[in-house]
Amino acid sequence: MITIDIQYLSKNGFFTDENGSVVLVNKPIDWTSFDVVKKVRNKIQKKIGHTGTLDPKAEGLLILLIDKKTKMMDDFNSYEKEYEGTMVLGEKTKSYDSETEVIEKKSIEYLTSEIIKNKFKQFIGEQIQYPPIYSALKVNGRPLYKYAREKKEVEILPRKLFIYDFYSTKIDFPEVGFKVVCSKGTYVRSLVNDFGEALNCGAYLKKLKRTRVGSLRIENAFEIDDIPKIFEKENFVK
Repeated sequence: MITIDIQYLSKNGFFTDENGSVVLVNKPIDWTSFDVVKKVRNKIQKKIGHTGTLDPKAEGLLILLIDKKTKMMDDFNSYEKEYEGTMVLGEKTKSYDSETEVIEKKSIEYLTSEIIKNKFKQFIGEQIQYPPIYSALKVNGRPLYKYAREKKEVEILPRKLFIYDFYSTKIDFPEVGFKVVCSKGTYVRSLVNDFGEALNCGAYLKKLKRTRVGSLRIENAFEIDDIPKIFEKENFVK
């Protein structure tokens, strides 16, 4: 049976035994999740997988599973996720984030801080969400973003998810800082797009950072270049 000491991992950012290792990594902006896997794999020459793909424009906690620990992927994917982000109100993009150009603008003069704060409350609980067309989610064996780039229509099925908490951390129009705690499968970009639609002005995701996965926090994550050094230090080995 493949297991880990989650308490040790949450405290040290690293766990290893005879079945492999789990490492918490801080993914930089403009790196894909696979970029991180590729760089680490090239340095330590081991089988590596990751849980919870982060978009290139997102940063934060990425969990690397090494050797037989890759069999625990579904376990880690089931954990709730926490994010901190910034959205821009009154503008929309095709990708729902800053990766593509603004395609629509609307006035936000009617909005107040009170309206914004109350709208957040409406999104807490079970939600039905459509994944963004610019995403790695596969339909008929192909990532959705390939259909988007080819301007081909494809049916995107909605999915159920749960928003445990969603609130503003800073309001400085047109930007709104927020924090969200959500179930697996949640696309924060889609959540922000839906939030903009609910306000009748549109919105896109400008910044996003994953700060927690279950009890595992970004504060205990390693920078990419530090990971090979971990395997050289006996005091990191459980």
